[in-house]
Formats: sequence, structure tokens, C-alpha cells
Amino acid sequence: MKHSKGIDKGKVILYALSTCQWCRKTKDLLRDLNIDYYYVDVDLADNEKQKELVEEIKKFNPSCSFPTLVIEDKDCIIGFDEEKIKEKFKKQ
Repeated sequence: MKHSKGIDKGKVILYALSTCQWCRKTKDLLRDLNIDYYYVDVDLADNEKQKELVEEIKKFNPSCSFPTLVIEDKDCIIGFDEEKIKEKFKKQ
């Protein structure tokens, strides 16, 4: 996982694809909001790691679509939803 430094808002993990424009928009939005988060581009991982990551994602997003943003291992925002993301981090 890679790390993007910012304000600590708890454990924030973004599962993304390196070629996905919506994933890129989500990364940009998190950086613009100055949120500290970890991310992984699933398509760049080796086959074994990809399988592990897909299983992790399915716990929160059974359809395994991207981007999948997981907050504190309990909340999940699927897809690029600017308003939901802004609202989630405004409250914290």
C-alpha cells in the first residue's frame, strides 16, 4: 500500500485501479481535502496479491467495483461520490 499524508481522520484505505479515471478523481479529492489515507492500485499487484485484495474488497463491496473507499474497517463508499466523501470527512 502507498501512503498519502494529510490530516488523520482515522484508518482510510482506497482500493483503486491505476487506469480508472474515477479512482484518480477519488485520490485527487482526498488529497484536496488533505486526508491522510492509504491506497493500492489492485491492477499493479502480482496475481497472488490481487486475489488477496479482491477478497478484502468483497467484505465491503461484494461487486468488487472501483474505487472502493473503506473508512475505519466499517464504512464504505463505492464509486466516485464527491458529496458522500466530503460529508463523511466533514463530520470527523
